[in-house]
Amino acid sequence: MTITDNPYDADAIIVNTCGFINDAKTESIDTIFSMAGLIDERMSENPAAEKPLLIVSGCLSERYAEELAGEMPEVDIFMGVNDYERLPEIISEKKKIYHSPAPACFEEFSARKLESNPYTATLRIAEGCNNCCAYCVIPQIRGGYRSRPMENILEEAKLLAEAGTRELILIAQDVTEYGRDLYDRLMLPELLRKLCTIGGDDLNRGFRWIRLMYCYEDKITDELIEVMASEERICHYIDIPLQHISDNVLRGMRRRSTSERIKDTITRLREAMPDIHIRTTFITGFPDESEEDFDQLYDFAEEFRFERLGVFAYSQEEGTPAGDREDQVSEETRAVRADSIMRMQVDISREVNNDKVGSVLDVLVDGIDEDGAYIGRTMYDAPEIDNTVIFNSDNNLKPGDFVKVQILDAFDYDLAGIEAR
Repeated sequence: MTITDNPYDADAIIVNTCGFINDAKTESIDTIFSMAGLIDERMSENPAAEKPLLIVSGCLSERYAEELAGEMPEVDIFMGVNDYERLPEIISEKKKIYHSPAPACFEEFSARKLESNPYTATLRIAEGCNNCCAYCVIPQIRGGYRSRPMENILEEAKLLAEAGTRELILIAQDVTEYGRDLYDRLMLPELLRKLCTIGGDDLNRGFRWIRLMYCYEDKITDELIEVMASEERICHYIDIPLQHISDNVLRGMRRRSTSERIKDTITRLREAMPDIHIRTTFITGFPDESEEDFDQLYDFAEEFRFERLGVFAYSQEEGTPAGDREDQVSEETRAVRADSIMRMQVDISREVNNDKVGSVLDVLVDGIDEDGAYIGRTMYDAPEIDNTVIFNSDNNLKPGDFVKVQILDAFDYDLAGIEAR
């Protein structure tokens, strides 16, 4: 079997879905019907051709396979999140539903397909989640937390480095929990130290940037902060979805953090790395969120001025403790509160960017825009979700190159400049 990026050429079209919040479910379902329409169009153009298979995988399929099978006759196969390794067999067998239970330990894949120029790559260090936040269905879908053995992580990391990866992004449902189940203690700091040795002392070998995504505040230890501050290859960037600051709401969410501890962790991070950019997310309109609770959240965002912030209106998910509560906040109030913080955040983001005007920053090239300018990112920006740097250069650059860019202008969520001479 070979992979094609063109669904018009495919004998099997796979839609990998998300089932986390209602907007993601809607997008997944719209994509499924779009692919079903594409298949109908292909068959009308060539009725004698063999009809392509339409396969739905991922979290939505894991959670709702039986219901979806009854409502979507257009779909040939529904497969869960623990069945990817069986994909060739599944395509051959053509049963309607495949649903394997979560394994007891991290299940390795026999192979991984990389882009032709994998200058930036994610590396999964664990699967599943034990946090069981009141609004979240991930533990039900993905199972309990399962750390990946460190030797396997390092082996894949070395292969990525040899393939040309310069930016390594560590991912899991909870990156900071890594190692507790296997080694009886939190092992992310030790893993980071070992990843930083790949390629030796030469920054042109191994990884130039190592980025941490989805870290839980209550597990950001002094040891982790020290490693981030002392290792040159680790980005001064961290993604910490805090969700709220009111202790009342945090308790309702079943978060292990408290307002006091959250503020202390942010302070410790900024004292150790004054240039650190913290990405976080908030949820507004959680059940029983009062005006006072929301005011605390608004004031917190205004005082701590996060460099990267996203705000989501609470999504009532069936089968979750929060979703079953009767004290739901109206959808209008949820949305108004989210918009209120994001309007303030636009000004904060612009001011953070304005502070960079006149500086020279290392930028990783991602591509070229339609006007011929280069598009890149600083170490303070994760791909696809954070700011970009738009700049001009007389050199012939390619994705994956690192260049120094003098910042000449700033906008709400972007920077503009020219390659420094």
